[in-house]
Amino acid sequence: MADDYLVRIGKLIRDARQHRGWTQTQLAEALGTSQSAVNRIERGNQNISLEMIARIGEALDSEIVSLGYAGPMHLRVVGGRHLSGSIDVKTSKNACVALLCASLLNSGRTVLRRVARIEEVYRLLEVLNSIGVRTRWINDGVDLEIVPPAELDLAAIDAEAARRTRSIIMFLGPLLHRTDRFMLPYAGGCDLGTRTVEPHMIALRRFGLDIAATEGQYHAVVDRAVAPDRPIVLTERGDTVTENALLAAARHDGTTVIRNASSNYMVQDLCFFLEALGVKVDGIGTTTLTVHGVPKIDVDVDYSPSEDPVEAMSLVAAAVVTESELTVRRVPIEFLEIELAVLEEMGLDHDRTPEYFADNGRTRLVDLTVRPSKLEAPIDKIHPMPFPGLNIDNVPFFAAIAAVAQGQTLIHDWVYDNRAIYLTDLNRLGGRLQLLDPHRVLVEGPTRWRAAEMMCPPALRPAVVVLLAMMAAEGTSVLRNVYVINRGYEDLAERLNSIGAQIEIFRDI
Repeated sequence: MADDYLVRIGKLIRDARQHRGWTQTQLAEALGTSQSAVNRIERGNQNISLEMIARIGEALDSEIVSLGYAGPMHLRVVGGRHLSGSIDVKTSKNACVALLCASLLNSGRTVLRRVARIEEVYRLLEVLNSIGVRTRWINDGVDLEIVPPAELDLAAIDAEAARRTRSIIMFLGPLLHRTDRFMLPYAGGCDLGTRTVEPHMIALRRFGLDIAATEGQYHAVVDRAVAPDRPIVLTERGDTVTENALLAAARHDGTTVIRNASSNYMVQDLCFFLEALGVKVDGIGTTTLTVHGVPKIDVDVDYSPSEDPVEAMSLVAAAVVTESELTVRRVPIEFLEIELAVLEEMGLDHDRTPEYFADNGRTRLVDLTVRPSKLEAPIDKIHPMPFPGLNIDNVPFFAAIAAVAQGQTLIHDWVYDNRAIYLTDLNRLGGRLQLLDPHRVLVEGPTRWRAAEMMCPPALRPAVVVLLAMMAAEGTSVLRNVYVINRGYEDLAERLNSIGAQIEIFRDI
């Protein structure tokens, strides 16, 4: 093997190890070798077999090299270019995955319009197909048709696909209506620290679902004699927790009141879909939902999920960071009003069209034009709150925006254990971010971005933030192993190229 390949592989291994938070000694212990051997490997000074590369990739949970199929995808970014023109926001990733889970409630044919073709959706489709659900892309691959079998084959579930998505947790609500006993693999997804599933268990226990978690599986048993006899109070106003409770309540033969419910965009889309299935839901958009369940659902339904406010925020941030004039079309304004209010206070020059309805007939959209602006750091800290507060998933974009503003911005990402740490990856691109603790980052601006080569952070939104900074940095940057971005964004590089970016997709080894 040529020496340059050894150096490149060593660099990939080093970056993957550092993102895992391991020392060379920890990696050596996992491999049963010495720290000095790991050091030589990372410097490209030791021959290394394919078997050892595979073992290292498994230990670090990172695709270092692939055999028999396409290797990991990387992005080469030529930065310093201004964006221009207009771009449409795609449908919501989080709504689409919730609706895929909700399709299990229906014995009839479900058609979802303009479904996001992203890795998270593909993993759920693999799981659905493995248990007997027939899915196919129709209308030139734009829409998705879902037809369930009479009986699900849960014993045949694709465990590998299930473990690569946290959305599998939302199978619990629909499945408790279809079988008395089943198993699901543990939920996976982004590396965002410990995210307890206990709030899900507390809510679903009221429907007779008892779960034991052992050996990488949720072992579920349903007691049909148990049903909610008073309002369900969620111990966490989480989106997926609320969705799971809704999915359980939809086929409960009676009325279920859910309090402390999330009223976020994906929850509203799920409620609209349940109404299309014949389930009446009162209180949509509030923290108290009243679900009038029906014991059997067998309808042919056609539904259009709304646009993704987090993708919209990504595109707004792309314009801000690259100092560009850009029109972002089909923005779900109800779910970005706080973010735009903060940006207005920072000095953002923008305007918006009158509101119009999304294809679901319920969600309000606008077209938003952003212009180059001289931003000042906000007086107050940036922090998320449940809707209608600043969206949890939009907080990371303010790290890149604050980096181009004059002054210091405090970002308090209190929800996730690790995500704020990944924002400091911007320092490798010239940023000045100081990690105060695992949840707080102090951002100093303005920033003179510089190109760099680095491994993609293992969390979706920080990964996109790094990509946006690379687009602003003069020179050529490389972002390696971008699977996590593909989990949540459809053809992001190509779409950014359509408005003036220069991003090349490539694979190596």
